[in-house]
Amino acid sequence: MNRAAAAWRILAPLLPLAGLLLAGGCAGLQPVPLVALNQALEQEESSREPSLAGRWLALISARQGRDRVQLVDLDRGVQLPLPGLNRPDAQPLSVSVDVSGERLAVVRQLQGRTELVLYQRSLGNARPLPITPAGVPRRVHLRADGRQLAVEVSRNGLWQIDLISLP
Repeated sequence: MNRAAAAWRILAPLLPLAGLLLAGGCAGLQPVPLVALNQALEQEESSREPSLAGRWLALISARQGRDRVQLVDLDRGVQLPLPGLNRPDAQPLSVSVDVSGERLAVVRQLQGRTELVLYQRSLGNARPLPITPAGVPRRVHLRADGRQLAVEVSRNGLWQIDLISLP
Protein backbone atom coordinates (compact mmCIF):
# COMPACT_ATOMS: atom_id res chain seq x y z
CA MET A 1 0.00 0.00 0.00
CA ASN A 2 1.41 3.43 -0.90
CA ARG A 3 1.76 6.29 1.58
CA ALA A 4 -1.24 8.28 0.32
CA ALA A 5 -3.57 5.30 0.70
CA ALA A 6 -2.21 4.58 4.18
CA ALA A 7 -2.68 8.21 5.25
CA TRP A 8 -6.23 8.22 3.87
CA ARG A 9 -7.11 5.06 5.84
CA ILE A 10 -5.98 6.80 9.04
CA LEU A 11 -7.54 10.22 8.37
CA ALA A 12 -10.86 9.21 6.76
CA PRO A 13 -12.57 8.18 10.03
CA LEU A 14 -11.56 11.52 11.59
CA LEU A 15 -13.22 13.73 8.94
CA PRO A 16 -16.71 13.75 10.54
CA LEU A 17 -15.16 14.76 13.88
CA ALA A 18 -13.18 17.55 12.22
CA GLY A 19 -16.36 18.83 10.55
CA LEU A 20 -18.19 18.92 13.89
CA LEU A 21 -15.33 20.77 15.55
CA LEU A 22 -15.21 23.36 12.78
CA ALA A 23 -18.98 23.88 12.79
CA GLY A 24 -19.07 24.08 16.57
CA GLY A 25 -16.22 26.58 16.67
CA CYS A 26 -18.01 28.87 14.24
CA ALA A 27 -21.32 28.61 16.07
CA GLY A 28 -19.96 30.68 18.96
CA LEU A 29 -19.29 33.66 16.66
CA GLN A 30 -22.85 34.81 16.09
CA PRO A 31 -23.23 38.44 14.94
CA VAL A 32 -25.26 40.66 17.23
CA PRO A 33 -27.13 43.54 15.54
CA LEU A 34 -27.05 46.98 17.13
CA VAL A 35 -30.82 47.33 17.37
CA ALA A 36 -31.00 51.00 18.41
CA LEU A 37 -28.58 52.09 15.69
CA ASN A 38 -30.30 49.97 13.06
CA GLN A 39 -33.66 51.52 14.00
CA ALA A 40 -32.20 55.02 13.72
CA LEU A 41 -30.74 54.23 10.28
CA GLU A 42 -34.10 52.85 9.13
CA GLN A 43 -35.43 56.41 9.40
CA GLU A 44 -33.41 57.22 6.29
CA GLU A 45 -34.74 56.38 2.85
CA SER A 46 -31.58 54.36 2.21
CA SER A 47 -28.03 54.01 3.54
CA ARG A 48 -24.90 52.77 1.79
CA GLU A 49 -21.10 52.87 1.65
CA PRO A 50 -20.44 52.28 5.39
CA SER A 51 -16.99 53.00 6.79
CA LEU A 52 -16.21 51.85 10.32
CA ALA A 53 -13.17 53.00 12.30
CA GLY A 54 -13.03 52.66 16.07
CA ARG A 55 -16.16 54.22 17.51
CA TRP A 56 -17.05 56.06 14.27
CA LEU A 57 -19.44 55.02 11.53
CA ALA A 58 -19.49 57.13 8.38
CA LEU A 59 -22.06 56.42 5.67
CA ILE A 60 -24.03 57.96 2.85
CA SER A 61 -27.75 58.19 3.44
CA ALA A 62 -30.68 59.53 1.49
CA ARG A 63 -33.40 61.73 2.93
CA GLN A 64 -36.03 63.52 0.87
CA GLY A 65 -34.33 62.36 -2.32
CA ARG A 66 -30.95 63.90 -1.45
CA ASP A 67 -27.80 61.97 -0.50
CA ARG A 68 -25.59 63.20 2.33
CA VAL A 69 -22.67 62.02 4.43
CA GLN A 70 -23.42 61.10 8.04
CA LEU A 71 -21.06 60.48 10.94
CA VAL A 72 -22.29 58.48 13.94
CA ASP A 73 -20.51 58.22 17.29
CA LEU A 74 -21.28 54.61 18.19
CA ASP A 75 -20.23 55.01 21.84
CA ARG A 76 -22.77 57.78 22.43
CA GLY A 77 -25.24 56.67 19.77
CA VAL A 78 -25.50 60.14 18.23
CA GLN A 79 -25.10 61.60 14.78
CA LEU A 80 -22.63 64.48 14.59
CA PRO A 81 -23.05 67.61 12.48
CA LEU A 82 -20.74 67.99 9.49
CA PRO A 83 -20.94 71.71 8.65
CA GLY A 84 -19.40 72.59 5.30
CA LEU A 85 -19.48 69.04 3.93
CA ASN A 86 -23.00 68.26 2.74
CA ARG A 87 -23.56 70.82 0.01
CA PRO A 88 -26.98 70.82 -1.66
CA ASP A 89 -25.34 70.77 -5.10
CA ALA A 90 -23.03 67.80 -4.32
CA GLN A 91 -23.70 64.07 -4.62
CA PRO A 92 -21.50 61.92 -2.33
CA LEU A 93 -20.40 58.60 -3.84
CA SER A 94 -17.97 57.13 -1.29
CA VAL A 95 -16.87 57.99 2.25
CA SER A 96 -14.24 56.82 4.72
CA VAL A 97 -13.45 57.93 8.28
CA ASP A 98 -10.28 57.76 10.38
CA VAL A 99 -10.18 56.19 13.85
CA SER A 100 -10.29 59.59 15.61
CA GLY A 101 -13.40 60.74 13.72
CA GLU A 102 -11.52 63.89 12.76
CA ARG A 103 -10.95 63.25 9.06
CA LEU A 104 -13.39 62.04 6.45
CA ALA A 105 -12.40 61.34 2.86
CA VAL A 106 -15.24 61.71 0.36
CA VAL A 107 -15.65 61.13 -3.35
CA ARG A 108 -18.44 63.33 -4.65
CA GLN A 109 -19.90 64.74 -7.83
CA LEU A 110 -20.05 68.51 -7.94
CA GLN A 111 -20.97 70.66 -10.93
CA GLY A 112 -20.59 67.81 -13.42
CA ARG A 113 -17.21 66.56 -12.20
CA THR A 114 -16.15 63.91 -9.71
CA GLU A 115 -13.71 65.00 -7.03
CA LEU A 116 -11.88 63.69 -3.99
CA VAL A 117 -12.33 65.77 -0.84
CA LEU A 118 -10.71 65.67 2.60
CA TYR A 119 -12.95 66.97 5.38
CA GLN A 120 -11.56 68.01 8.77
CA ARG A 121 -14.33 67.96 11.35
CA SER A 122 -12.67 70.29 13.90
CA LEU A 123 -12.31 72.97 11.20
CA GLY A 124 -15.56 72.29 9.33
CA ASN A 125 -13.42 72.46 6.22
CA ALA A 126 -13.73 70.36 3.04
CA ARG A 127 -10.83 70.76 0.62
CA PRO A 128 -10.48 69.08 -2.76
CA LEU A 129 -7.41 66.87 -3.20
CA PRO A 130 -5.74 66.76 -6.61
CA ILE A 131 -5.36 63.42 -8.36
CA THR A 132 -2.12 63.18 -10.32
CA PRO A 133 -2.04 62.06 -13.04
CA ALA A 134 -5.60 63.18 -13.68
CA GLY A 135 -8.35 60.61 -13.31
CA VAL A 136 -11.89 60.11 -12.03
CA PRO A 137 -12.13 58.82 -8.44
CA ARG A 138 -14.80 56.29 -7.53
CA ARG A 139 -14.05 54.88 -4.06
CA VAL A 140 -11.88 56.00 -1.20
CA HIS A 141 -10.50 54.41 1.95
CA LEU A 142 -8.76 56.45 4.65
CA ARG A 143 -6.09 54.69 6.72
CA ALA A 144 -7.03 54.42 10.41
CA ASP A 145 -4.51 57.08 11.49
CA GLY A 146 -5.79 59.50 8.81
CA ARG A 147 -2.38 59.84 7.14
CA GLN A 148 -2.96 58.02 3.85
CA LEU A 149 -5.73 57.42 1.30
CA ALA A 150 -6.30 54.55 -1.07
CA VAL A 151 -8.38 55.81 -4.00
CA GLU A 152 -9.88 53.84 -6.86
CA VAL A 153 -9.34 55.99 -9.97
CA SER A 154 -10.38 55.57 -13.60
CA ARG A 155 -7.78 56.53 -16.20
CA ASN A 156 -8.13 55.83 -19.91
CA GLY A 157 -10.83 53.22 -19.28
CA LEU A 158 -8.81 51.31 -16.64
CA TRP A 159 -9.36 51.21 -12.88
CA GLN A 160 -6.24 51.89 -10.84
CA ILE A 161 -5.47 52.36 -7.15
CA ASP A 162 -3.64 55.50 -6.01
CA LEU A 163 -2.08 55.84 -2.57
CA ILE A 164 -1.99 59.45 -1.39
CA SER A 165 -0.03 60.57 1.66
CA LEU A 166 -1.65 63.31 3.75
CA PRO A 167 0.07 65.86 5.98
